[in-house]
Amino acid sequence: MPDLLALRFDPAVVVLSCLTVAMFALLLTLGARSQRRASRPQQAATTELSERALRDPLTGLANRQLLDDRISHALARGRRDGASLALLMLNLDAFKPVNEAFGHAAGDAVLLEVATRLQAQARGHDTLARLGADEFVVLIEGETGEAVLAQIAQRLLDSLAVPMSVNLGADAQVSQINQVLRLSASIGIALHSGPDVPGRALIAQADSAAQAVKRGGGNGFAFFEAHMQDGVRDQLELARDLRAALEDGGAGLALHYQPKVAGDTARVLGVEALLRWQHPRRGAIGPNHFIPVAERFGIIVPLGGWVIDEACRQIAEWRDQGLRLRVAINLSVQQLRQPEALLQRLQQALQRHHLDASQLSCEITESVAMEDAGATERVLQRLGELGVALSIDDFGTGYSSLAYLRRLPVSQLKIDRSFIQDLETSADARAIVRAVIELAHALGLEVVAEGVETEGQAAVLRAKRCDKLQGYLFARPMPADALAEWAMRPHDPEGRLDFSDSVLAAETT
Repeated sequence: MPDLLALRFDPAVVVLSCLTVAMFALLLTLGARSQRRASRPQQAATTELSERALRDPLTGLANRQLLDDRISHALARGRRDGASLALLMLNLDAFKPVNEAFGHAAGDAVLLEVATRLQAQARGHDTLARLGADEFVVLIEGETGEAVLAQIAQRLLDSLAVPMSVNLGADAQVSQINQVLRLSASIGIALHSGPDVPGRALIAQADSAAQAVKRGGGNGFAFFEAHMQDGVRDQLELARDLRAALEDGGAGLALHYQPKVAGDTARVLGVEALLRWQHPRRGAIGPNHFIPVAERFGIIVPLGGWVIDEACRQIAEWRDQGLRLRVAINLSVQQLRQPEALLQRLQQALQRHHLDASQLSCEITESVAMEDAGATERVLQRLGELGVALSIDDFGTGYSSLAYLRRLPVSQLKIDRSFIQDLETSADARAIVRAVIELAHALGLEVVAEGVETEGQAAVLRAKRCDKLQGYLFARPMPADALAEWAMRPHDPEGRLDFSDSVLAAETT
């Protein structure tokens, strides 16, 4: 019988068992270390993804999600500790033309520089976020008195006002490699005024104040006031009603027509179509009020499309009555930014009413023409190929390049009414008007003077060989039926307007 006690304490067995346990423990330790090493990159990658999800991809600033979280925590601290907070909404003024003139790469470079400058002005515990293409927000906690906030806002404006040199890169549409830009901004400031104000309401309040600054010309700051919210609500209601009017076939909308008169006679050569809106509850609303609303809320393109259709319909109706007039319509910058849609709308309207394109004239303001010179030139070339006459409106109020003006396929310049008003009293105004007329004639262009209200103004313009006159001296804008009735008379009662040749002579530009 074996010796059990000897087997139990066999030294070889004991040593082997100890080695086995040690090896197993070592393997466990190495496996744990390896697992920790492997998990570190995974954790780092997860953390990086989480951080990136809360940051603006271009500037690295906080995005809307992170800003909302910071505002929520700041409001909670305010309720707990009585701490105050404020929001500064910063909208860059006229940033879109930078993108359009120099390309998106240059626009991104500008935004990066703006972010850098704003970060340099923000305090360490402030939150700086980017919400949209040209919208930045600064969340400020702690000392938020109006005097301090005003100083902060002014520092931000001053930092943006310093000229910046932007590398345009190879994709730029201009020959310069570096372009010096000067930026400004509209800043709205909202103060946390009570425990019941949610974070999104603060953002809306700051945005309302910023929009108020922008409507006033930009490059400044304003604190939110209760009446600003009412103004925003009013604009929202107008935008809603304007959309409804367009969906209802233009109910309440109408075109009124103001004659253009030959400079050397009283013969009417054409008319300009001017948009009017008879609101079902508010009555007549002026274009200076509802056109900016249409532009701000993205309604200007469908509204402009309605104008094209209605003008062509009216030209056809007048033609059937025996009256032939060229009608001028105004184009917005948004329509020019969608050239395919614009050309298609024009072609369809002309074909639907069996019109010659020469019976329609399109006017664009000088500032719009120069906002994106290259793109505007391409669009106007295509409009010219379609056969539509083209005119530069409000000439003299912008900054035109004469070399660029020569390339545009326009046939007419309209002198801005601000120069016409002072013709009888200002030698400078007369000199400017004379220079514009001589320049236009040298380029083979006709000139229209708008805003003519007195016989003295008309006399000066005729002496300077202005081709066409337009203004209250001859006629106010009138509905289509009134114009047709007037046109059928040989002369108006005062002998000023003569439509007798209109059947034979469309406006020649």
